[in-house]
Amino acid sequence: MTALRRAVAGVRWYLREFSGESRWDAYVAACAADGTSPMSRREFERHRDHLREHSAQGRCC
Repeated sequence: MTALRRAVAGVRWYLREFSGESRWDAYVAACAADGTSPMSRREFERHRDHLREHSAQGRCC
């Protein structure tokens, strides 16, 4: 049973890393450590999208 739980936990971790879900958790933890209030989840995602769209990248498309 514990091997199955570890496997499920590993898949869950991988999917959270792949989808970016863990970045939100890291952001909220950093805000808590700094003593600042985090922006809303919606604002966070908009900010992330804005940075992704406007950052200079070395690819053609």
